[in-house]
Amino acid sequence: MTSRPTETSPEAPAQDVEGTARTRRPLLASAPTPRLRLLTATQFAFNIGFYAVLPYLTTHLGSGLGMAGWLVGLVLGLRTFSQQGLFVIGGALTDRYGPRPVVLAGCGLRIAGFGWLAFAGSTATVIAAVLLIGFAAALFSPAVESEAAREAVRHERATGEPRAHVLALFSAAGQAGAFLGPLLGSLLLLLGGGFRAACLAGAVVFVGVLAAHARLTPRADRVRNRNRDRDQAPEAELVRDRGTAPVPEAEHVRNRNRVPEADRVRDRERERAPDDATRTAQPGRSSWQAVFANRAFLLLCLAYSSYLVAYNQLYLSLPVEVQRATGSQAALGWLFALSSLLVVAAQVPLTRWSARRIAPRTALVTGLAVVAAGFAAVPLTPGGPGGLLPGAALVVLLTLGQMLLVPAARGLVPDLVEDRQLGLATGALSSVSGLAVLGGSAATGALLEAPAPVRWAVLAAVPLTGAVLAFTLPAGRGGKEAGPRAVAG
Repeated sequence: MTSRPTETSPEAPAQDVEGTARTRRPLLASAPTPRLRLLTATQFAFNIGFYAVLPYLTTHLGSGLGMAGWLVGLVLGLRTFSQQGLFVIGGALTDRYGPRPVVLAGCGLRIAGFGWLAFAGSTATVIAAVLLIGFAAALFSPAVESEAAREAVRHERATGEPRAHVLALFSAAGQAGAFLGPLLGSLLLLLGGGFRAACLAGAVVFVGVLAAHARLTPRADRVRNRNRDRDQAPEAELVRDRGTAPVPEAEHVRNRNRVPEADRVRDRERERAPDDATRTAQPGRSSWQAVFANRAFLLLCLAYSSYLVAYNQLYLSLPVEVQRATGSQAALGWLFALSSLLVVAAQVPLTRWSARRIAPRTALVTGLAVVAAGFAAVPLTPGGPGGLLPGAALVVLLTLGQMLLVPAARGLVPDLVEDRQLGLATGALSSVSGLAVLGGSAATGALLEAPAPVRWAVLAAVPLTGAVLAFTLPAGRGGKEAGPRAVAG
């Protein structure tokens, strides 16, 4: 949900609000803290290093190492599962030990994985390296994302700048990295460095990230001590830290009794709204049982899984199509760059439009249908300049469908489970989808040797089936401008 600046309450004196705004917002509102700048730069670097390698992995495994199509699909599915399927582990470790050790461990594993993949020559070593690469992201991505959210909230409280503005910058940095990473990989291929050079370049990027976090990220005990000291600080020190004048006791009483109109409206809406979340609660059952016995949530997981299986074709079927059409992978980076540019330019306005105009279920069904149209369009689109038009049609339609369905799917989760199960359900959505990709990628990889019309028709049927399943879900509550999660690779 997008945060908005708080409007002035009718009962509050305008001059007091203006005075507070002057003391809280003048310079810092547009100046993120050094910690936020580090996290934003980290997200940018993560995706540069990741996308410099992954788009070219399929051709390397097939043409370079001679793997069969089903085995290539299995390897890519293992990578996705070891990342998405194990996100809950990275989040739990971050909660337990703080972000610093988890990010450092993840970066170390990613460096080792890229270095291993650069020289891996057998199926067993390739699978081990790919699993290491995926598990590394399952560690550092939840750590960085959760810390960015915490810092955005702190920044909002300190400056009054809505946290959504800070998180939008964080997301844009990830998309910029996803734009530049494939171009870096393409450049290395054009210069004759090959897949090994791309892997080593990705490893170097993560060496820089590891060094930055080792140097600049505070230890977890220091963060806890600082927060504890602040919580125990007397009122006078807190007032001084905020840079505002002390508030008399009488004014404290008036402020406590004054309920802003926005809060009263929100409370009335909560009283009127149907308690969808509590419908899944059953006394005596654990959160795990409640979530995985929730039929509607499991249907959402299956529908979302069909999208993730389809999205994985950007790394499996698209490279094969580009190789077939042009004789090389060099143009692949430009197609990935096209996808990233579409997200940067259209994600926010498209999400706002869909949140205002259509229900989340409708956005999910429409998005899956658009993804299916992308696969159906490949054999129907003429080759055009350089033979890239079919691949470009797939990228454009798949990206547009993604921008519609991902925020809608994540916005439906709170409507299907209890609030206290939300973290588990969010992790389960990724884990179930990762498991589906593990099996689905091996099956779709076997299609690489099938005739093109058959291959693309089967691939189109996957998200189309997901759209049928999604149509059986509750409509969901509109007005949730849930942005896409910026997941680093």
